[in-house]
Amino acid sequence: MNSFSFQNPTKIVFGKGTVSQLGKLAEPYGKSILLVYGSGSIKKTGLYDEVMKQLNEIGAKVSELSGIDPNPRLTSVNHGIELCRSEKVDLVLAVGGGSVLDAAKAIAAGALYEGDVWDFFMHKAVIRDALPLGTILTLSATGSEMNGNAVISNWETKQKRAFGSMHAYPRFSILDPTLTFTVPNNQTVNGAVDIMSHVFEQYFSLTPNTPLQERLCESILLTVIENAEIALEKPDDYDARANLMLCGTMALNGGLISVGVQNDWASHGIEHEISAIYDIPHGAGLSIVFPNWMKYVHRERIDRFTQFAERVWGIERGTKSDEELALAGIEATRAFFDRIGAPATLAYYNIGRENLDTMAKEAVLFGPIGSFKQLHEADVREILEMAL
Repeated sequence: MNSFSFQNPTKIVFGKGTVSQLGKLAEPYGKSILLVYGSGSIKKTGLYDEVMKQLNEIGAKVSELSGIDPNPRLTSVNHGIELCRSEKVDLVLAVGGGSVLDAAKAIAAGALYEGDVWDFFMHKAVIRDALPLGTILTLSATGSEMNGNAVISNWETKQKRAFGSMHAYPRFSILDPTLTFTVPNNQTVNGAVDIMSHVFEQYFSLTPNTPLQERLCESILLTVIENAEIALEKPDDYDARANLMLCGTMALNGGLISVGVQNDWASHGIEHEISAIYDIPHGAGLSIVFPNWMKYVHRERIDRFTQFAERVWGIERGTKSDEELALAGIEATRAFFDRIGAPATLAYYNIGRENLDTMAKEAVLFGPIGSFKQLHEADVREILEMAL
């Protein structure tokens, strides 16, 4: 196990009806609040009214930024930064899924930076400070409610890039599973795949002697597998929704399952290039990429893949060789994604070979990606070919 330090400053308030605590959570940060949300579904569900009621009770002055896209745009972030400065915002409040939360993080960081916020994503600057951020989560997926990561798309340059900073961690996050009851099935599917993919990035590691981290990863994967189909069949099943929501938070919160472990993140890097050009849902892209990445790299540490097959998918070794058992686990992953309705190929989105070279080149813009197997441009190109 590697040496590590771990700190997570986010306060999580979890459970039914917890939006009623928004006022007391937000009040200490000031009266000028920027409310960031998506297409307006929070107005249809009544969540917007409840949020405004809570903020009005503490006498807050609320500015609004709506229309955040599923792959949040740099243009929206820049608009939010302008609002923060003109309205002298004290707290950024994100209400929505991971895309809304990511946009809000970039806004909170960019508001206190004199340069172009895109500098953070292109490794030209480091985040030194950010406005306080609070979140109300409406989709179980990214873990953005308890980490300092953000992914933003620059639609002009067709680039999708990420940053990570301790300054971008939310000060508080409200997690009410009932807010996910109305999530469309395709978003529930993409969210489940996203959660599992976050675990995969930390589970498939070359770091030896990490049994606790491995079993934590496996428990999250098993819990998602057990609850995703229940949530799809019964969208208002509180227990299934609560379990998925907590899995999303635990899967990527800056360290719980990855402390002392070298992470990979190559598959996310590849998917970012696909959705940067084609604007497909992130979870759907990961459903396409990950099983192919697994097939490409599994021999680097085949014992981790045989363990995955046995512990997560319950596949008995019997007379199977290591290769056969590892591949059976990968096929079980693909079969589960198929069962819940996640896409398997780029052809599902009518994506062909026309931009494979561009995507492969952009994926390694800052150098080779991944640590389980270090991937160069040719490797990324091959995985994309496999995904066609």
